[in-house]
Amino acid sequence: MRAKSGHPIDCNCLGRRNFLKVTAGALAGITVSGLFLADQAHADALSKELRDRLTPDQIIQAMKKGNKRFRRGERKDRNYLREQKASAKGQYPAAVLLTCIDSRAPAEVIMDLGIGDVFNCRVAGNVSNADILGSMEFACKLAGSKVVLVMGHTACGAIKGAIDNAELGNLTGLLAKIKPAIEATAYTGDRSAKNYSFVDAVARKNVELTVAEIRKASPVLADLETKGAVKMTGAMYNLETGAVEFFD
Repeated sequence: MRAKSGHPIDCNCLGRRNFLKVTAGALAGITVSGLFLADQAHADALSKELRDRLTPDQIIQAMKKGNKRFRRGERKDRNYLREQKASAKGQYPAAVLLTCIDSRAPAEVIMDLGIGDVFNCRVAGNVSNADILGSMEFACKLAGSKVVLVMGHTACGAIKGAIDNAELGNLTGLLAKIKPAIEATAYTGDRSAKNYSFVDAVARKNVELTVAEIRKASPVLADLETKGAVKMTGAMYNLETGAVEFFD
């Protein structure tokens, strides 16, 4: 393949179907199909310059499009070694995610993301605590991430455990953080862990309450959101369909 100038183009860089495949015109003066052609050195990693040009809404849109590719089975081949080498001397993730540890819900895979695209905090039931808040503050205030996404998922074992009042070592305290979502979930049917519709309703409410708790417990993040530098939102991943439903 050749550019208009007649010089050959390295087609390997075009295979990087990563976080930056956003809508046409998202970045002034750069077409979507040629995002990396201007800077071959960063062809396999999200650069600070490109990350900083993205708005929070564009970043969320990119994650939505990545999930659509995942569901269609259209994820492009990645060269993880090149991604690793390109990001080794610096990272510029566009978002920080708080997700469950469930092995069936790896955020980078289900949203077609690569090495260096996002920070990912994982804990059963995607609940927050002081350590996670500190990590998010680092990600956004110091490292420049622009989106805080809390993602729950269907048929969540931690949600079931909280509904069943399960007790096991330190897990007991973790599940206690989910119980407010159980009480806050409006549901007229069977309110047991055997009813997956109720489990999923609690999981959604748990995401909503966690986002609210992050705003309340972190003045740093709340201030960034007020200024428009960061957007906080939630999402639910469906284990059966592979779809991520974003709340915004």
